[in-house]
Amino acid sequence: MKQILKDLRKDSLLLSHKCQDGNLQSVFSCLDVVWTLYDKIMNWSAEKATDPDRDFFIISKGQATLALYPVLIRKGLFSFDEVAEHIGQFDSRYCIQTDLSKFPEGGVENNAGSLGHGMPFAVGIANANKIKNSPSRVFVLCGDGEFCEGTMWESCIFASAKKLDDLCLIIDDNNSVGAMVDMGDMQKKLDAFGFDVAVINGHDTDEAEETFRTIMDNHNGRPKAVIAKTVRGYGSKTMTEHDIWFHKAPNAEELELLCKEVDEF
Repeated sequence: MKQILKDLRKDSLLLSHKCQDGNLQSVFSCLDVVWTLYDKIMNWSAEKATDPDRDFFIISKGQATLALYPVLIRKGLFSFDEVAEHIGQFDSRYCIQTDLSKFPEGGVENNAGSLGHGMPFAVGIANANKIKNSPSRVFVLCGDGEFCEGTMWESCIFASAKKLDDLCLIIDDNNSVGAMVDMGDMQKKLDAFGFDVAVINGHDTDEAEETFRTIMDNHNGRPKAVIAKTVRGYGSKTMTEHDIWFHKAPNAEELELLCKEVDEF
């Protein structure tokens, strides 16, 4: 597992280098959780990427799209060479923010870009699935800063009112917003909004797997929330220490250095 996570981080670095764009600190903070979902938790595979009863993964924090592509590549939906050749080019379907319209074979479930929009999208899917009596579960990855958006709280109210207990909100809590706005106790807030809430170390894949399995097995009419405590740039010493990597792509020399750090981390 550790080697796979290192390989995924290096793939993200190379894709960022290829397109000369990317929010790598954000990518590295959530990659462990994304891989755990696809590898251990979700009812999803490349073969059933359009199956109406599949589990859905919604990436609300679209700046972390470079965490999703390497996982989908590893799961056999795309080839790395195909993505690396076209990513970030004009009219390419491999955008730096996901574009649902360009993936008829599935794998990408929503358009990303404006923060705070993935959560209501996920709630809509979960509500439709409940109406259809579908076994699908919906996992939505949000950043801690997205809770400055009113759509997040409106969606939480609706999800609780509709008893969407097959919905799991995942918060990549890498303290991006903490220096600007004191959000208070998110666990207590979400509990008050009617969610079952768990707090995990977002870089401990075993803890993440156990928590997701436990919380999603509880069909009590309450939507779920997992607050993943993470570190921006986790997996690279340079990226954890220098916030310039919040939005910066590596040149050839930096790519070599960062890949070496990932291997040695």
